Amino acid sequence: MKLKIKAVSDRIGRDIPFPYYATAGAAAMDLHACIDAPVEIPAGERRTIATGIAIALPSPDYVALIFARSGLGIKHGVAPANCVGVIDSDYRGEIQVGLLNSNRTGSYTVQPGDRIAQMMIVPVVQAELEPAEELDDTDRGAGGFGSTGL
Repeated sequence: MKLKIKAVSDRIGRDIPFPYYATAGAAAMDLHACIDAPVEIPAGERRTIATGIAIALPSPDYVALIFARSGLGIKHGVAPANCVGVIDSDYRGEIQVGLLNSNRTGSYTVQPGDRIAQMMIVPVVQAELEPAEELDDTDRGAGGFGSTGL
């Protein structure tokens, strides 16, 4: 599948790279902060960080999902504020990432060009909804949070 990508900042491709897959086996591509100056995210707060790019998914059969970079989340407590960002196939604006600093103390500073998140392109199935009075039974049934023993 081909993904059209547009630089919406003149810094993309010059100071800040286009998104890329870091390894041959990478499932998601790294997104970079396209900002003019460092952005501080105080403990417990959120900031929106521009990426300088827009994309055109080829059809409603695809979605772009924005995930945390594991190193940023585990080492620094910084991850997307909405957990997973969803870029619908008909969105053509700049991709921005809302980052949350979940630390209780200490700020985190995003530098221009930092890798801030990763984007994965995934197939989509739009379900045809069918109202039902009853659902089929399963061994689990309505067991929810923690019902499987974990």
